[in-house]
Amino acid sequence: MSRIPVPFRRLLTPVVLAGALLGSACGSSDGDLGPDSRLEQSLVTNFTDTVVLPTYQRLATRLTELDASVQALRNEPTQARLDAARAAWFAARVPWEQSEGFLFGPVDSERYDPALDSWPVNRTDLDAVLASGDVLTPSYVRNLQETQKGFHTAEYLLFGDGGTKVPADFAPRQFEYLTAITAELKAVGDALAGAWTQTKDGKPPYRETLTTAGQAGNAAYPSLQSAAQEMVGGIINILDEVANGKIAAPYDAKDPDLVESQFAYNSLSDFTNNMRSVENVYLGHLSDTQAQGQTLRDVVGVDSELDVKVRAELAASIQALAAIPEPFRESIRAPAAAQRIEAAQAAINTLKRTFESQVLPLVNR
Repeated sequence: MSRIPVPFRRLLTPVVLAGALLGSACGSSDGDLGPDSRLEQSLVTNFTDTVVLPTYQRLATRLTELDASVQALRNEPTQARLDAARAAWFAARVPWEQSEGFLFGPVDSERYDPALDSWPVNRTDLDAVLASGDVLTPSYVRNLQETQKGFHTAEYLLFGDGGTKVPADFAPRQFEYLTAITAELKAVGDALAGAWTQTKDGKPPYRETLTTAGQAGNAAYPSLQSAAQEMVGGIINILDEVANGKIAAPYDAKDPDLVESQFAYNSLSDFTNNMRSVENVYLGHLSDTQAQGQTLRDVVGVDSELDVKVRAELAASIQALAAIPEPFRESIRAPAAAQRIEAAQAAINTLKRTFESQVLPLVNR
């Protein structure tokens, strides 16, 4: 069967981001945006400290909690322990999916993204690991193919098909594999959060790289404009992935094996949290925090016609996703759901075009 190479987003990123940043060729190349620039240094500082760092810290904490809950399940395989482990998996998905509006920096360069979230998984490959005689340590798991580890392998082992697995279904070998995976997830989550706040191998924390955009010697971001473009490009990229990858690929093929988070019936929650990621980047804060500096919304103009449009299209995208019946893996083959699925795609693509054609030019000036 034809399958999507994974992680799917790695196919989208070069094309979408290149198109998103094309307008930068019209901007200044020396880091001076001129007197008409709308950008302030606090744009990148606020984004980093109020959106990125709390999201990654929350992810690291929840992956630690997932690992602990899975260890507890292995020690005492009861339904209550299984329910707790599944709840911890769901909880960890939230900050991860809400980070996908900024899949740049260490998450990309250090390949933490594919280590955490490659999909779709191949059940035959997973069963081959279980059938092998290899000792399933975290270091062994670290060297497996990306689709044999991460969130979705843990999902497969925890939930079975649609959450039908019960404690008696777990073989000792499955617990060995599952605990090795969650230990590795915990390690990756810690490394990702640390990459933004700690020096590693002589490299400064990525927080320092991003928040000093436009300052002398910053080769990664020679101007504030280049950092703002990265932010808007991340938004455009995830909108494209959700509409034209996560939704379109399985829907067009009518293939449930291409659905993200299909075993836990969590697909639509994932997509919605991707929209929340866009919202967080645009507003410059999480739902439980306040912005501490300039935001993309400020660049657009608070309560301007474009700001009202962006926020309305965001709300429409979230509402359209909520109208699709879960499980998404079944809805893709249900004629009654087709119109709702296509409406969600259209809503998200409309928002994407708004960012491409109206928001991006504001940071390209």
